[in-house]
Amino acid sequence: MKRREFVAFLGAAVSWPRTTAAQGNWPRRPVRIIIPLPAGSAVDLTSRLFADRLSQKWGQGVVVENRQGADGIVAVTSFLTARDDHQLLVSFGGVVTVNPILNKSLQYDPKELAPISVLVDNFLGIAASSELNAPTMAEVVKLARAAPGKYIWAATPGQTAVIMPALLKLANVDMLRVSYTNFTVALQDLAQGRLHLVATSLPALIPVVTAGKAKVLLVTNQVRSPQVPDVPTANEAGYPQIGLPGSVVLFASKEMSAELRDRIAMDFAEVARLPELVTRMEAMGLSVRAGTPSDALAELNDQRSKIEALLKPLP
Repeated sequence: MKRREFVAFLGAAVSWPRTTAAQGNWPRRPVRIIIPLPAGSAVDLTSRLFADRLSQKWGQGVVVENRQGADGIVAVTSFLTARDDHQLLVSFGGVVTVNPILNKSLQYDPKELAPISVLVDNFLGIAASSELNAPTMAEVVKLARAAPGKYIWAATPGQTAVIMPALLKLANVDMLRVSYTNFTVALQDLAQGRLHLVATSLPALIPVVTAGKAKVLLVTNQVRSPQVPDVPTANEAGYPQIGLPGSVVLFASKEMSAELRDRIAMDFAEVARLPELVTRMEAMGLSVRAGTPSDALAELNDQRSKIEALLKPLP
């Protein structure tokens, strides 16, 4: 897909007429939320907390279904193939920002996805196995430079899959990448020292870190995480170029009416203001900020621009 075609999609996909009438007869049956990552990920945790509250609000069951693999492509293609207005997609923004750049023959058309809302800000972290005995990024870089090709890394789909190779390029180190269909296995390998470096959401890393099996080296966000306040940001660690947040985004099919997309955005925003949900999200290191379709559009456009700039120096 040509860049100008994708940008045109983002400019048009949410240029919907604002309406005040709501489609009060929706949902008429249970709603399914498709996510591209495994249980325990920030996307999964976010989806399940919203699903529980929305099922009460809508008077219908809201089911979360994990369809992981292939950088989110499995989840997106199954979501779009269903052509069901009772299905929603909650995903890392990379399905419309990263995948179209890195995949020349993408199996889905990003123009078919309509952003509804950015639900939360997720902290992204880079962690090293405790087996390395290298508690800072500088020490990991020193080890990797001394033994090119010896150490192994992995990243979840989306922005972390861009951040890690950019970081290694900036640090001038050579490490081998391995891919996982189920990233839970990657975290197990990290804990056992079979995998040396991982980039993923901070909530997914916390159990391994708490067990003393890994150390978070940095977070890619602009501010430190309250969960690991002693861990520097990418900027503080000397790598400001990789400073990107891990936004969790709600999508619908473009075939869903503008009126209904607006209504769903408002419902998610209403649930996002519930004190109990905010408290639970904050305890997991997530910052709730559900907004409007236009907010989501602006964020995705901005992220895509930053990702393109980050990828330019890479081979």
